[in-house]
Amino acid sequence: MTELVFFGLDEHEQDVIRRAFAGEGGYDIDLHAEPLTIENVSLAHGAEGIGVFVMSRVTREVIDRLPNLKMIAAMSTGFDHIDFVACRERNIAVCNVPHYGESTVAEFAFGLILALARRFRPTFSRVDRGDFSRVGLQGMDLAGKTLGLIGTGRIGSHLARIAHAAEMEVIAYDLRPNPALTEDYGVRYMDLDDVLRQADVISLHVPHTKATHHLIDAERLRLVKNTALLVNTSRGGVVDIRAVAGALREGRLGGVALDTFEGEEVWIEEEFAGAEEAPADELRDALASFGLLHSDKAILTPHNAFNTREAVDRILATSIENIRDFFAGTPQNIVAGTYQVPAAPPAGGRGT
Repeated sequence: MTELVFFGLDEHEQDVIRRAFAGEGGYDIDLHAEPLTIENVSLAHGAEGIGVFVMSRVTREVIDRLPNLKMIAAMSTGFDHIDFVACRERNIAVCNVPHYGESTVAEFAFGLILALARRFRPTFSRVDRGDFSRVGLQGMDLAGKTLGLIGTGRIGSHLARIAHAAEMEVIAYDLRPNPALTEDYGVRYMDLDDVLRQADVISLHVPHTKATHHLIDAERLRLVKNTALLVNTSRGGVVDIRAVAGALREGRLGGVALDTFEGEEVWIEEEFAGAEEAPADELRDALASFGLLHSDKAILTPHNAFNTREAVDRILATSIENIRDFFAGTPQNIVAGTYQVPAAPPAGGRGT
């Protein structure tokens, strides 16, 4: 019997997984609403497979307490919440969901762009107070403006299509340009600094790696127009939150919308409950992000771009298939560098 333990599931998600494995023998399923932490890791002590969303921190210490673990179903595209080195040392497979929400996240990003351009935050706040004055609420058209995409993978590409339909010009930076975007939507590729200089709206769609850490920092923010809008729905570490807060405070940005940001670990209690006490740098980032809440040119959302019923159901469906395929001996969606498929024994014998 293969023991599987899932963490961080709401009632609907638990029902989906329960139904998926209901008619199958060979699996013992355990479902939990709380994220996986070092405090509750004993719930998965005998597990051969675990399923986790990004709110679960699968650290080396957690992995060390799971002696039977063979695979981790990362119920997300991103996987920076899992200790890769520890997984590689134990040959534990990490399977992710490479694509589930291209349109989901792109639609959210465009919604944030529209919210900044038409000043939704101060508008809604004013009306909530019973004040219907339009003074100071003038926005800007998006048609004819230039969208600068940083990253044109699946999500960035979909946003390019939306922006093209909205009659925006689209320029982009990517290490691997997509010729189809140029042919179909007129996307022009250029150097990162040129994108930052020319764009009226900048939207980030890159993973968080050593190479992209603080890709948008104080130096690069000095390149952008004072009226430019900055949107991040990728990973918080791609943007230096303190540099953004300073640029906004000094009037060097027209607006900023961040669905994910440095310091979010301090604020999003449901996602990071049970985490260790935040280090000093993280607290400083959190204070910088909190300062943005006092600006009517800033919008912060709680890492919510992925969160539609349809997208979550696609995540669950792929994660379930990842688990089935792995334990059937045909692993899929293995994150590179975490797992080596065991060699088959020599034909005609049991090996030595």
